Amino acid sequence: MVPGSPAAGPGAGLSSAALAEALRAVDRWPVPTVAAAVVGPDGVLAGHGPTDQVFRLASVTKPLVTVGVLVAVEEGAVELDEPAGPRGSTPRHLLAHASGLAFDGAPAPRRVLTRPGGTRIYSNAGFEVLGEHVVGATGIPFGEYLAQAVCQPLGMRCTALAGSPAYGATGTVDDLALFARELLAPAVLHPSTLAEATQVQFPGLAGVVPGFGRQDPCDWGLGFELRDGKAPHWTGRRNSPGTFGHFGRAGTFLWVDPAARLATIALTDRDFGDWAVSAWPALSDAVLTAAG
Repeated sequence: MVPGSPAAGPGAGLSSAALAEALRAVDRWPVPTVAAAVVGPDGVLAGHGPTDQVFRLASVTKPLVTVGVLVAVEEGAVELDEPAGPRGSTPRHLLAHASGLAFDGAPAPRRVLTRPGGTRIYSNAGFEVLGEHVVGATGIPFGEYLAQAVCQPLGMRCTALAGSPAYGATGTVDDLALFARELLAPAVLHPSTLAEATQVQFPGLAGVVPGFGRQDPCDWGLGFELRDGKAPHWTGRRNSPGTFGHFGRAGTFLWVDPAARLATIALTDRDFGDWAVSAWPALSDAVLTAAG
């Protein structure tokens, strides 16, 4: 059972049954195991499946790491516009996939494909550089820093980062529901920090959303992918342009729609593929329809 139960918070009463019914669509997904939840600012509105099971998060790691980096910014350990990564790059560039670094790369040297701010190149290497930058500033291993800055304050007891800050976390729907609530009603971060993180950084850059092709513009915030007018997209047609979040290669996603004041999470144990391209938007639309 997801902490908070389907009846948590105002607004849950009449809509929770419809939301729970919408989530049952995941039972038709071609995956061995799936858990999902819909979250509002006051807690979980509906949950489905083994929400306490630990899954690989893959790139859903990135929003967690982003909040960790933003905590470091608020604490004064790092600054968004100080040098980090390739020449001319900053943590802002790295978070927004605008540093010019290639998708992946060995710890040293990492390939630089273009100047910072020139194009949107989705880069795991950029998040690894970010992790190294925070470690250099704080002297704390990044997995430990993430636990202290994000997981422990939010009560995320089953989430851990072991490996790359780009994709190395594991966690549960229960934990991500707590994280989603933070993104709807921030308490660990100052609301103005989250507001900046969910605004377009380096507007007008074209790029590729992995699995969904080239987008022009390919808008991104600080660590959060922004829906805006992208098509095709992994969220639904009913999601507002302000929707932000991330999906992962492990068949995982988390989105927050600030217009609807809702978040939806799905974790699976089947890698992203054609099945997800149709299943995820359909689920998102069903959730938003059920929410009215």
